Amino acid sequence: MRAGLVVLTLGYVLSQFFRSFLAVLAEDLRIDIGVGPEDLAFASGLWFLAFALMQIPVGWALDKIGPKATAAALFGVGAGGGALIFALATSALHVNIAMVLIGIGCAPVLMASYYIFARVYAPARFATLAAMVIGIGSLGNLAGASPLTWMVGVFGWRATMAALAAVSLACAFGIWALVRNPDAVSGDARGSLLDLLKMRALWFILPAVFVLYAPVAGIRGSWIGPYLLHNGFDETQVGFATLLMALAMILGTFFYGPLDRIFGTRKWVVLAGGTAVMVALFVLIGAPVHFHALLTLFCLIGFFGMTYPVIMAHGRAFFPPHLAGRGVTLLNMFSIGGAGFLQMVSGRIYVASAPSGIDSAYFNVFTFFALVSLIGLLPYIFAQDRTD
Repeated sequence: MRAGLVVLTLGYVLSQFFRSFLAVLAEDLRIDIGVGPEDLAFASGLWFLAFALMQIPVGWALDKIGPKATAAALFGVGAGGGALIFALATSALHVNIAMVLIGIGCAPVLMASYYIFARVYAPARFATLAAMVIGIGSLGNLAGASPLTWMVGVFGWRATMAALAAVSLACAFGIWALVRNPDAVSGDARGSLLDLLKMRALWFILPAVFVLYAPVAGIRGSWIGPYLLHNGFDETQVGFATLLMALAMILGTFFYGPLDRIFGTRKWVVLAGGTAVMVALFVLIGAPVHFHALLTLFCLIGFFGMTYPVIMAHGRAFFPPHLAGRGVTLLNMFSIGGAGFLQMVSGRIYVASAPSGIDSAYFNVFTFFALVSLIGLLPYIFAQDRTD
């Protein structure tokens, strides 16, 4: 089981890379194929939406088929094929098609790991194990920063994407060779996704799941690069900023992992982190255009925004074993779907605000992320806490 988890984590490293690499390629794609910031926001949103919509069939497949075949097939065809199409892209449409395929391919890898954690390991360890995978997987965010800048500078963005297609196919083969399916659930295994949606406890958790990852994913994946370039900073500074924000996200993930056991609560850990992100976003709106000030705020958003493993553990605590696959993918669908939808909305806000000035457009984008964070946190205040 450990060897399988290692290769699934490698797949998640690639998944993290694919959800954030567009910010670094922004200038190259603009020059070569005429893709602008609003196009990148839309393409990034498509990745998240494709990823999210796949969670329902992935959840069914994890419970019925198992993580081995589910993750290997989708990752090989989707991530490998999508990266190859990206390498050959000549327009925004090709980038969009590639990002949809990559989103489909990345959909099962993290959930396959979480399914194994939920079925094989002690419930109290779920948040820590979930954080560990995300923390290691966030190395993909690092690879999508300064290392990607270097690779593109040396080999070009097309050759880099072709190499990533080959790596994705090799990872899919490793998943097929090494992942083992958990033993089948014994006893009554009846139930469906509707049974999960009827759980009143989830009604107060799902709004927070929908919004809390969106500011981190949106800013790191699309907005940090164009925003810094607009304010006169060069590509080296953009690469450095995205690298440090990615490091902050990794540190934040490991920071959150044991907090539910230390403080005896999941709900208040998530509320504290979400509130910190919201405050940082409001400060960012009026922050001076100074590189170190902006860098600090982006890193704070990255660090405190990684509440995902804790809120996933919070929701998972209400799921019966035979619905573990559909349960964790339901939460993930809301998280990634929220990130994708809100990212696409942020792109529309940028386009609508641009005639008033680019500074005004970025002001409105960051204000939007701050307000949706507040809206999602309000019902979560009334959620039932559970720590296994």
